[in-house]
Amino acid sequence: MVVSRQMALENNITDWKNLSKQEKYTALHTQWNGLMDTNVDFVANLSNATALMKTIFQWWWVGFYRVEGKILMLAPFQGPPACTSIELGKGVCGSAWQQVTTIIVPNVDLFPGHIACSEVSKSEIVIPIHTSTGEIWGVLDVDSEHLSHFDTVDQIELEKFCRSLEIIL
Repeated sequence: MVVSRQMALENNITDWKNLSKQEKYTALHTQWNGLMDTNVDFVANLSNATALMKTIFQWWWVGFYRVEGKILMLAPFQGPPACTSIELGKGVCGSAWQQVTTIIVPNVDLFPGHIACSEVSKSEIVIPIHTSTGEIWGVLDVDSEHLSHFDTVDQIELEKFCRSLEIIL
């Protein structure tokens, strides 16, 4: 990360709790455009992406899983320790990957086959991520300790965010 980018982030809004959800997403997109660096690998970029999302939204867990054959492998994340691999079609992440669609789960305890990496997680949203050639690269997984935390605003904005990742994957 370039020093000027670091300073810009440190001098930006720090009281995220007083912003609306839409204002937070606007800040996410704006700051991500300044942070994303096509001169470094996906690990560095996705590490910054998860740190930025965790800072702005204070979600319980936010991270990426990347496709490795028929398995999703853990990639950069922020939060408590996570499941390291998920099979195609298993849990919310594996289902979103298999169905190539965003899945919002208001109550993870009611999702058939939910993989409980943490009992604290109560709701979840998972968004498939495509490469610039249209292949599925992996998924963005976000967990909240609150029931029904995610909605269509989150879906629209996180899908937009995931589309911005195409140029670095």
